[in-house]
Amino acid sequence: MREHPTASISPPRKQQMGSSVLWVTSPEGICRSSALHGFSESSRITRRKRHRWSCSLSAPSTEISAASRTAASPPARYSEEMIRDVVMKQAGLLGEHRWRRGRASTAELTFPASRSMLDEAYDRCGEVCAEYAKTFYLGTMLMTPQRRRAIWAIYVWCRRTDELVDGPNSSHTTPTALDRWERRLNDLFEGHPYDMFDAALSDTIARFPIHIQPFKDMIQGMRFDLKKSRYKNFDELYLYCYYVAGTVALMSVPVMGIAPDSKASVESVYTAALALGIANQLTNILRDVGEDASRGRIYLPQDELTSASLSEDDIFNMKVTNKWKSFIKSQIQRARMFFNDAEKGIVELDSSSRWPVSASLMLYRQILDAIEANDYNNFTKRAYVGKAKKFLSLPVAYAKAIIGPSNQARMPSQLTGLKFRI
Repeated sequence: MREHPTASISPPRKQQMGSSVLWVTSPEGICRSSALHGFSESSRITRRKRHRWSCSLSAPSTEISAASRTAASPPARYSEEMIRDVVMKQAGLLGEHRWRRGRASTAELTFPASRSMLDEAYDRCGEVCAEYAKTFYLGTMLMTPQRRRAIWAIYVWCRRTDELVDGPNSSHTTPTALDRWERRLNDLFEGHPYDMFDAALSDTIARFPIHIQPFKDMIQGMRFDLKKSRYKNFDELYLYCYYVAGTVALMSVPVMGIAPDSKASVESVYTAALALGIANQLTNILRDVGEDASRGRIYLPQDELTSASLSEDDIFNMKVTNKWKSFIKSQIQRARMFFNDAEKGIVELDSSSRWPVSASLMLYRQILDAIEANDYNNFTKRAYVGKAKKFLSLPVAYAKAIIGPSNQARMPSQLTGLKFRI
């Protein structure tokens, strides 16, 4: 068995994988034990022959201040262009997958009597999701069996990656350890998993057109967290949000599927998914300002803080002033712009995926409402969505989800623009 870093489960830091995977969902993706670490060790697969686990294909708008306009501005061209290249890679892979699927419809393992082992691997991924991200797990139950299992496998890999820099053993994680984790990822994509969790993801990769680049980029985000706790401007922050959350959106769309009657370009669907990943990560940041400050971290653009006449001391002192309220209003506005962009793409998803994604978007966007309800005190007051609101959001999300691409234009504007508040 080759040496490799092993991840465990602990309370998540900024990016919550449960909130990311369904184009990023559940505000409750909180981990409570080291069960994943224990399983990965006890279930590690010893292989005399490398091919044993090999897999292959056989076949928004109000008048705002100058500071607010700065906050609402898009990221600089560097980050946009770099990320667009990744989107194009993933979109291009979908076309290749459709061609392959025309020649071979199923993914098969290259060794016999392995299906029961894969079923167990997927079941264990589902158990991790059910225990540590309950709302996320319930959302996956609205999907088809094959899609939900694939999403579970992606979730677990993202969680394990996150734990390398935020788990119980994160103090021992070095850049070299992350390099080993990336080499292990390369093996996984070649169909050579190290353990049962890897095997589930390797099988998922064989069945869906998932590109390796978003996975590598997430590891790059972990490298950021080892060395970086400040972000000079929104371009830097946008890139970080892509690395730790937008990547998961790009991993997930191939599993979610695009509606057969969608006239939208594949690129536009992935771009909308990316917007939701960015929106949810910005929401995480705004919700957790106080928690992050207590750990010496500030995930807010330094130049925008300066423009708002705010300093790091203002954040560490955790006083809600008028300047702070104005600043947070502008940050909330930007997050909502990304949510609006993301919402346009949900209708283009496969019908079985729209409801959970629509519900997760609605629930996460309501965290911004909760920050406002707390009078912008995101230092000492936790912004959360209560169970009643969550429950009552589901039928509204379902009403939006039944609108397919072909009949969206025929729906009344009152429904397509429906918002939910109580």
